[in-house]
Amino acid sequence: MRRSILFPALSAAALIPAALFAQSVAQQPAPAADEAPRAGPRYGTFGFDTAGMDRSVKPGDDFYGYANGTWAKTTAIPADEASYGAFSVLADLSRQRTRGLLEAARADAGSKIGRAYASYLDTAAIERAGMAPIRPWLAKIKATDKAGYAALLAEANRNGVDTPFGVYVGQDDKNPDTYAVSLSQAGLGMPDRDYYLSTDPKLAQTKAAYQAHLAKLLTLAGEPNAEARAAALVAFETQIAQVSWTRVDSRDADKTYNKMTLAQLQQSAAGFDFATFMRANGTVADTLIVAQPTAITGIAQAVGAAPIAVLRDQLLVRSLDGFADVLPRAVDQESFAFYGTTLSGTPQQQERWKRAVDFTSGALADEVGKVYVARYFPPETKAAADQLVRNVIQAMNRRIDALTWMAPETKVKAHAKLAAFTPRIGYPSKWRDYSALEIKAGDAFGNELRANQWRHDYNATKLGKPIYRWEWGMTPMTVNAQADFGLVAITFPAAILQPPFFDPKADPAVNYGGIGAVIGHEMSHHFDDQGAKYDVHGRLTQWWTDADVRRFNALSQRLVKQYDAYEALPGMHVKGALTLGENSADLAGLSAAYDAYHASLGGKPAPVLNGFTPDQRFYLGWAQVWRRNYREANLRQRLLTDPHAPSEQRTDIVRNMDPWYPAFQPKPGDKLYLAPDARVKIW
Repeated sequence: MRRSILFPALSAAALIPAALFAQSVAQQPAPAADEAPRAGPRYGTFGFDTAGMDRSVKPGDDFYGYANGTWAKTTAIPADEASYGAFSVLADLSRQRTRGLLEAARADAGSKIGRAYASYLDTAAIERAGMAPIRPWLAKIKATDKAGYAALLAEANRNGVDTPFGVYVGQDDKNPDTYAVSLSQAGLGMPDRDYYLSTDPKLAQTKAAYQAHLAKLLTLAGEPNAEARAAALVAFETQIAQVSWTRVDSRDADKTYNKMTLAQLQQSAAGFDFATFMRANGTVADTLIVAQPTAITGIAQAVGAAPIAVLRDQLLVRSLDGFADVLPRAVDQESFAFYGTTLSGTPQQQERWKRAVDFTSGALADEVGKVYVARYFPPETKAAADQLVRNVIQAMNRRIDALTWMAPETKVKAHAKLAAFTPRIGYPSKWRDYSALEIKAGDAFGNELRANQWRHDYNATKLGKPIYRWEWGMTPMTVNAQADFGLVAITFPAAILQPPFFDPKADPAVNYGGIGAVIGHEMSHHFDDQGAKYDVHGRLTQWWTDADVRRFNALSQRLVKQYDAYEALPGMHVKGALTLGENSADLAGLSAAYDAYHASLGGKPAPVLNGFTPDQRFYLGWAQVWRRNYREANLRQRLLTDPHAPSEQRTDIVRNMDPWYPAFQPKPGDKLYLAPDARVKIW
């Protein structure tokens, strides 16, 4: 099962007119008790924050700076954030709202979410317990020999501790009506292989800091010879990095679908006892899908050759980092010092209540989601968003009809795939049952451990069952959106359906540039360089003609080259191949949203507002949702690992759209100007 997140058929006569659209989205939830009623849009006079613009910047040179320059200069990144932008504002609102719900739940002794939240907040109890809660697990690690290592890894996996092999039960890409076991590369304590292998001085400094971090963790656990053991562990992980696939190869749905029997896996990767690992993990199946076969072989060889002491140490430090938030403050601070400050540049750890909200929302996602949507997401909003989705889908249908590179017989299949979409708005149609998950008052470590074990068991027991088509990969409180290729679904949680994405009192052009483009983005992911490999049933197969594929790939490579040219940090460029899926989804989604907006006008002209034409407001609405300031370390990490381009470069996708040119009058010689034949048009 493949998913892509944002941060990722209706007849023409039934399209929503602009005035009716404004009326329908006005059926948003009434302001909460902690939110004052608004007479107009949340931002500016028509839904866009004009005060955040920098009109001294030419839009043809820097459209992001023109739309957001003053905001970028005057908005500080909070001390507990690695970056900050429009998504962050809504995430803060969602977290504040959830906090209120959880604080109320604390007063109910029978509330599972209240107990989970309260136990996480009780740092005094965590300090009193010290390292005692994790000692039995650490002792088990230290007592295990090489023969028992595979079974130990399975237990670590169930406990939520990272191991050299990732195992997961998900939809079988080529048989999407069944679940399959997937095995993937893992084993790195830093975000990417480049942190281990690159000669970049900044990354070399990070590697040295990582080794120092491991030594500090070993010392905090009372282990001797910490520096030497940390060095041996980094050397071992560097071996794993050397055989690991790049992120570009790992996002290729064809390359990463390698079905084999357990016997075939064991023969190709003889250094590790996969039979014992799978059996102890509860994921025994006749076949499994191996994502990166050569990496799995190489990691198994590295594991087989490694001294047991190094393998134990890896699990020991992963356990301390993994449970740092519910261990004594010294461990928690050390883990944050590396992962928060060194890797992401964040000076200050979040307040405990924020982390308690996040823990509870993760451990009991649907229990929290139930009360959240009951308070903040009425049925009327869900219906209005459903209607808008259908509008953008119809616009995409028209764009497919106009394609010159796609064969007529493929267009018929593309229309059928659009018609098969399942739009999922606000919250799932069914909630998960957490009755088997025990949450104890005053037991933060135990609650986190049991939540991890519950999550593992829930996933493993899907084998042999019908696909959970109702299940989401994110919570209603999440500010994001998602495309699920195997389910042919697009998902928009309740928390993103708010300003600046979706404002009932904003100009429709801004709403279409915001949430309309988000809808188009997720929808068009099903037709990006990977999503397009899945047919109307969500099956990984080539349903295009060979000529379609050649022409599509040629167009996509033009977008790769365009993004390769963007230098986001001195000496660091956007990776066009890594970000291709998101960039093409931005291009197609924004184009479809533009068409949907104009169709919604029903042939009537839209007014000029505050001196801005309808098209200008549409593109400004797009630029506004990507406002984001980054700390340098965070941006560096994103450039190495994130399939999304940074916000400035995402905004600049407009340079490929013909209507942007008359709207903002860029001229030849301007930095963003592209001659008509140089503009990338795919969908």
